[in-house]
Amino acid sequence: MTHPALRTRLCELVGIDYPVVQTGMGWVASAKLVSATANAGGLGIVAAGTMDYAQLESAILETRERTDRPFGVNLRSDAPDIFERADLMIRHGVAVASFALAPNERLIKKLKDAGLICIPSVGARRHAEKVAGWGADAVLVQGGEAGGHTGEVATTILLPQVIDAVDIPVIAAGGFFDGRGLVAALAYGAAGVAMGTRFLLTSDSPVPEAVKRIYLGKQATDTLRTTQIDGHPHRVLATDFTHRMARTNVLTSLPRAIANALRFKRLLGTPWIDLIREALSMRRSQELSWSQVVMAANAPMLLKASMVDGRPEGGVMSGGQVIGVIDEIPSAKDLIDRIVREAESILERLAPGPGEAG
Repeated sequence: MTHPALRTRLCELVGIDYPVVQTGMGWVASAKLVSATANAGGLGIVAAGTMDYAQLESAILETRERTDRPFGVNLRSDAPDIFERADLMIRHGVAVASFALAPNERLIKKLKDAGLICIPSVGARRHAEKVAGWGADAVLVQGGEAGGHTGEVATTILLPQVIDAVDIPVIAAGGFFDGRGLVAALAYGAAGVAMGTRFLLTSDSPVPEAVKRIYLGKQATDTLRTTQIDGHPHRVLATDFTHRMARTNVLTSLPRAIANALRFKRLLGTPWIDLIREALSMRRSQELSWSQVVMAANAPMLLKASMVDGRPEGGVMSGGQVIGVIDEIPSAKDLIDRIVREAESILERLAPGPGEAG
């Protein structure tokens, strides 16, 4: 029987066995990885940001074929077809909607009215307060040591700020990889942990094995944060390519970003009118400059080069500082089982039963 401390508000909210979430990483969170996580008792989340509408529907259907457990879809809230994607998720009975960027109140209401659980990601206390006021069911708090888009405040500082500010379940992300981290997050008052890099480095992840081996060879100090990928602070593995990118300025990086944006358009078959609508939406909702809007289209192709094509010398590899403590590639099931066993062992040691040694 699972230790009662591991049956958290998140488990009750979503209907999962363990308070462990696999994040919606672009090009990585495939139907195979998501369903493997769900079948192991955690919450798997499909990454929709790098998919067109048809690809998203296919991923949802494949995930549904592989598991009968709850799973989620991570949405880009500024996507021009966001409400069509919401209808798609509703129609196919997706349990959870997560968001890379804060959704608006109208979108949350639409999804909640249809029975979906809404879990935005936040990087600041004020963002958590805002989405909680809009009706979000839970929030995922990501500290600065995490991979991908991330801020500067460490999880150990940001997490208690958010927990003290809202009364909905809070999921901790950034630096988690084992049962010790899960227990620590619970001690702070979190309802669970979310992991990206750790699930990327599992056998169920579609990332090429050669690229996974590069991750395993890195230390905790082998990452860097740069705005030269898509205009936002983004933590990636430090390589010759990313070091060169970090040293570029807007004038030299824009031509590359424009070229990558056009390649991404062709890859997804995005009509020009949708590309323009998306750019206008991003500029308005995120208050970006036009150069940042162009840069935002840069990231998918740079990530695809590494995560799909296996060409890290010409791409980027999102990753958190947790890479320094990961040294093997288990299955998603073995990973979750081990985290739960470790957490239960720690909890029993911290609170032994009557007559047991402390």
